[in-house]
Amino acid sequence: MRSSKINYLVVGGFVVGMVVALVVSIALLTGRTGATDNYHAYYANVTGVKFGTQVVYEGYPIGQVEDVIPEEKDGRMQFRVNFGVVQGWRIPNDSIGEVAAPGLLAAVTLSIKAGKSKVALKPGEQIIAKERSDVFAVVSSMAGQLGDLTENNLKPLLTNVDTAVQTINRIIAREGESLFQDARKVTGDLSALVGLMTERVPRIADEIEEFAAKMNATADQFQKLLTPANREKMEDAISNLDAASAKVDAMLDSMNTMVEDIGKLVVNEDGDIKKTVSETRYIVESVSRHIDSINQNMEGAARNMYEFTRQIRQNPSLLLGSEPPEDKSKSQ
Repeated sequence: MRSSKINYLVVGGFVVGMVVALVVSIALLTGRTGATDNYHAYYANVTGVKFGTQVVYEGYPIGQVEDVIPEEKDGRMQFRVNFGVVQGWRIPNDSIGEVAAPGLLAAVTLSIKAGKSKVALKPGEQIIAKERSDVFAVVSSMAGQLGDLTENNLKPLLTNVDTAVQTINRIIAREGESLFQDARKVTGDLSALVGLMTERVPRIADEIEEFAAKMNATADQFQKLLTPANREKMEDAISNLDAASAKVDAMLDSMNTMVEDIGKLVVNEDGDIKKTVSETRYIVESVSRHIDSINQNMEGAARNMYEFTRQIRQNPSLLLGSEPPEDKSKSQ
């Protein structure tokens, strides 16, 4: 009887110990081993995030997700993830919380990447959030982009290539013979051109050599021409040209001065030229006013001179003496 009670006591103690061990293990696995500090972050996608999701800091488990609350902001839904970490755990205020999966088959965790700031977040503050970027999401995004690329670019490109190939085939089928004939003709022309160039290139080379020889001879003659004595003569000629240019400049300056003096003399109201011009204008105006009477007097004098010369021709003795003309009015 006593041995059975001992057995029951041992079994009961073992069961209680296992229960305590189970509770402690669960607490350790969930990160809830004592008091916690609560933080939160906002995400647009919380796939796989739920109550109990592990929170790790640089890979080290420090807590778990408490709840996920959907909220509306600017007409769009976002999700507030509240999580608790070990009390007193220091998290820099520039740390980033990312929803990530450590491996292909690993469970989703809320991974906190430590920042470099020396200022720590206070319990209850918001941590900077980064959207999930696991391998499956990247592969899915790449598959979608490849599908769009195939549908919008590759298919039209292949269609255009097929159309171009069909067009080329039709052209070759209809005009292939003429194209080949033209190609043969072009080939023949090229052969003739090559033969012509082969024939003329030596002559061209000879002419180039002859021209180069003439240029060398000309250069030699020019070199002989540029002797020290000739260079001195050329320098003297250039000096004489410079002196002549200076003299011409001086003469032009003198002429400019003379023109300026003449201009001043003409423009000056008190000058002799001004008075001479005024008097000449007065004489011309006076002659213009009396020109008619002068013309009449000159015409009368011309008539009298004509009559006088006529009478002298008829009777030259009139120059020595003459009788007065007979008054015919008295005889009548």
